[in-house]
Amino acid sequence: MIHYTENVERWGVFEAAVEGRTIGNPFTDYDIKAVFTCPHEKVQVEGFYDGEGNYKVRFMPSFTGKYTFTISGSFSNQTFEGEFEAVTPSEDNHGPVRVAWKYHFAYEDGTVYYPVGTTCYVWTLQGEELVQRTLKTLSNSCFNKIRFCIFPKHYLYNLKEPAIYPYEGTASDFSAMNKDNFNDYTGNKDSKWDFTRFNPEYFRDFEAQIQNLMELGIEADLIIMHPYDRWGFSDMGWEADELYYRYIIARFAAYRNVWWSLANEYDFLRNKTMKDWEHYGSLLTEYDPYHRLCSVHNVYQFFDYRKPWITHCSIQKVDKYKPVEETDQWRRTYGKPVIVDELCYEGDICMDWGNITGEEMLRRFWEITVRGGYTGHGETFENPDDILWWSHGGTLHGEAEPRIRFLYEMLKGVPGHGLKLANPSNFGVMGGGVCAVPETEDPAKPSYRLYYFGIARQKRKSFYLDDVTDYEVDIIDTWDMKITHAGTFRGKFTIELPSKQYMAVRITVK
Repeated sequence: MIHYTENVERWGVFEAAVEGRTIGNPFTDYDIKAVFTCPHEKVQVEGFYDGEGNYKVRFMPSFTGKYTFTISGSFSNQTFEGEFEAVTPSEDNHGPVRVAWKYHFAYEDGTVYYPVGTTCYVWTLQGEELVQRTLKTLSNSCFNKIRFCIFPKHYLYNLKEPAIYPYEGTASDFSAMNKDNFNDYTGNKDSKWDFTRFNPEYFRDFEAQIQNLMELGIEADLIIMHPYDRWGFSDMGWEADELYYRYIIARFAAYRNVWWSLANEYDFLRNKTMKDWEHYGSLLTEYDPYHRLCSVHNVYQFFDYRKPWITHCSIQKVDKYKPVEETDQWRRTYGKPVIVDELCYEGDICMDWGNITGEEMLRRFWEITVRGGYTGHGETFENPDDILWWSHGGTLHGEAEPRIRFLYEMLKGVPGHGLKLANPSNFGVMGGGVCAVPETEDPAKPSYRLYYFGIARQKRKSFYLDDVTDYEVDIIDTWDMKITHAGTFRGKFTIELPSKQYMAVRITVK
């Protein structure tokens, strides 16, 4: 018996479910694969066991029109065949995000994509009420990308046990754990898991949130591994790791909004070698037929983002005093888009990474943007329930998000696609500042310039661009979210400013 949808949007998720063998261990003893064919592509995917005798295959069609498929494998003596129609995508379905113009991103239909990220590490494990609150908050925010973990997380503010686990087995007794001794509870301890038997319910719940994010137009940046572990999931062994990678690829890769992050803070996973990371990258290369965006996140030591299977840089700030000012240098070094996914968190907790102001968060967003990169947000405000956005989701409490939205709306007005740091000789400003110009325009004759002055609070600023062009000049208060037209100018001119920090000036050809 086979069940499948006969119509699916282009870039949507086709799913077929078939019954198969259950004797032994269906996760390891049997295989299932499918081949999908249309006039424009032929794609083979692995399927997965979803419990109770059900095997599934998922597929994302990249074209409209009729597809045929064949499902086979040792899970059954039968070969299953069928066809379905990939129909025109709905208005909000632009396809998966790809790298575009070397340092930027666009959806597959060509629509420009400016990543505006946030982090909620284990929001999917917080119970239905909090999950729904998180989704509502996201739907009303400017964020179009969210980083979160597949596995549970062990850390301060993350001491509650998840309701379900990703594998069959039992967890250790953590009843004596508290805020003072949580660091003593790391590694496998006495947990007893069968790493060859997944818990399908866990992954069904997880992928339901991927689907919910997709419907909101939000990219799901999935953290495959991380070091904050008291259950043993960070040290399962080579064979279990490979089984896990193939399983999540088979389950999740067909969702167009999925990105792969091999690890959060990979260099804290002391039991993993560079050989391991190369192996994981090779698994994604071999088994992900859609070549989803992929990166690795660091603590101190940058990963080598020049690896061919890495599509972009996922960076955590490494310099306390210059957390974002080297964005343009990272672009030059790696030749790929730069996303500073972690630049500290707006909040008030005791950790030095979790208590910057909204003003400083916004400053870092602007600095990264004008230097040609992209940025990730996060919040860590203490509250009586220990529900911090950074890990649990819920509700935003900070001041930065609406101002980030203001920046994002401005980005939509940039000619071409994306920004880059102008050559200082072409800044045209007297007395400093950072200047961005469109990535795809002649940097010597741009139609658009965006100056950012950060913590400086000057009363006036002088400019000289050329003697023949008329320029429209706007003064931008990035904190109060106001744009004031200063007038039309030619040659050398001076703009009066309000002696405030976090000001910007936009100059466009009239």
